[in-house]
Amino acid sequence: MEHAQRSASSGGIRVGVQKFGRFLSGMVMPNIGAFIAWGIITALFIPTGWAPNSELAKLVDPIIKYLLPVLIGYTGGTMVHKTRGGVIGALMTMGIIVGTDIPMFLGAMICGPLAAWVLKQFDKSVEGKIKAGFEMLVNNFSLGIIGAALTLLAYSGIGPVIEQLTSWLSDGVEFLVNHNLIPLANVLIEPAKILFLNNAINHGVLSPIALDEASRTGKSILFMLESNPGPGIGVLLAYMFVGRGSARQSASGAAIIHFFGGIHEIYFPYILMNPRLILAVIAGGVTGTFTFSIFGAGLVAPPSPGSIFAYIAMAPKGGLLPVLSGVLTAGIVSFAVSALLLKTSKKNAQDEDIEEAQSRMKAMKAAGTTVAAAGAASAAVAGASRSSIPDTAFVDAGLQTAASAVKDKEDVRKIVFSCDAGMGSSAMGASILRKKMKAAGSDITVINTAISDIPDDADIVITHKTLTDRARQKAPNAEHISIDNFLKSPAYDVLVNRLA
Repeated sequence: MEHAQRSASSGGIRVGVQKFGRFLSGMVMPNIGAFIAWGIITALFIPTGWAPNSELAKLVDPIIKYLLPVLIGYTGGTMVHKTRGGVIGALMTMGIIVGTDIPMFLGAMICGPLAAWVLKQFDKSVEGKIKAGFEMLVNNFSLGIIGAALTLLAYSGIGPVIEQLTSWLSDGVEFLVNHNLIPLANVLIEPAKILFLNNAINHGVLSPIALDEASRTGKSILFMLESNPGPGIGVLLAYMFVGRGSARQSASGAAIIHFFGGIHEIYFPYILMNPRLILAVIAGGVTGTFTFSIFGAGLVAPPSPGSIFAYIAMAPKGGLLPVLSGVLTAGIVSFAVSALLLKTSKKNAQDEDIEEAQSRMKAMKAAGTTVAAAGAASAAVAGASRSSIPDTAFVDAGLQTAASAVKDKEDVRKIVFSCDAGMGSSAMGASILRKKMKAAGSDITVINTAISDIPDDADIVITHKTLTDRARQKAPNAEHISIDNFLKSPAYDVLVNRLA
């Protein structure tokens, strides 16, 4: 009982951290295209760029000082209070921009949601109390008056505080870079990525600081701390050469998607299967960042997704070789450590579980039944020991946990794949299942979204097992399926067989 309480508490903390991280990155992720556009313009037209042009270079400063922070403030506001929140969020963000002399990304991430929250509280307080015919008047003037007050507050009070905080953070980063200490950041970053905090770290924390540095120096190493594809490709290559079973079979496809497609979430399950491999990605990450630091590497804008193609595109003129050197050394070290750990590990129960789950899936398909799944769920509800059933039987075979009832075929109209940002692993999984459903003659809709955007009419929600708790909170009435591997999960065929 005490162990269960500790597990629940730990799970609650993890879910809370993931939600907060998702909120931070959610303000930046939808605007990544604009950041990349700014990076391309910067890389091409500044005096040290590929095609210097003093006239076109005039775009660089206004975009990073005005457009990008306003976009972040508007997006943060819409996350809190939809369109009205976005408008007042952009308005308050403008106050903090004009009140300072540096790009106000951190300020926008504070002011956007804050302004929207204040307006939301006002709207709640007057809800149902406005006389008919005066709704538009009250709505427009309330936003205008509150927005004007918050804009003045941001200009005169919040702006200088955020500017000083940004200065301290920049000085701290500069100290780490100058003393070759910044590689130590990967000791924390790599384990946090495996807990699906990668977008929160990269776009919620590192990118705002990196953009300020890039606006001053033309590049930043911070863009590469989390996004380096080297550590992940090293792990996947090790599985390809010395791995076993289904993990080895799927590693080659995962390597292509990770390295060229930039979807880093694809390699997380391979580490979760053998947690010792976290040492490999830490070693690779530290080595890569140390190489970046030694050669003075940096990118001009966020490489999103973290593909090798994005790295090449965002490298400054004359800076491609240092960038590729860090990716290469990270991959080599990660591969060497991963291969050693995989070779020296015994064939454990987890390896057997993968094969057993596949056999169980084939038996279920042959029987044409989902009774086994429902029975497993009932056993879990009754308090049966989960340790007696392989973990992958609950996950990759598609069996449901106690909190998720299996829906009948007739009740399923929409299947939703969901991940942290709704752009990477979930898009890939949805594409795979959509093709399988179409081949089976099913007209069930299959889409992908961020967890925070799961629609109310979702009948089945598919997530990585570490994100399922968050998905249940968002869609409590849906059936939830947890998987380990978006690229090759037995749950896909089980689901197709059951519904189509």
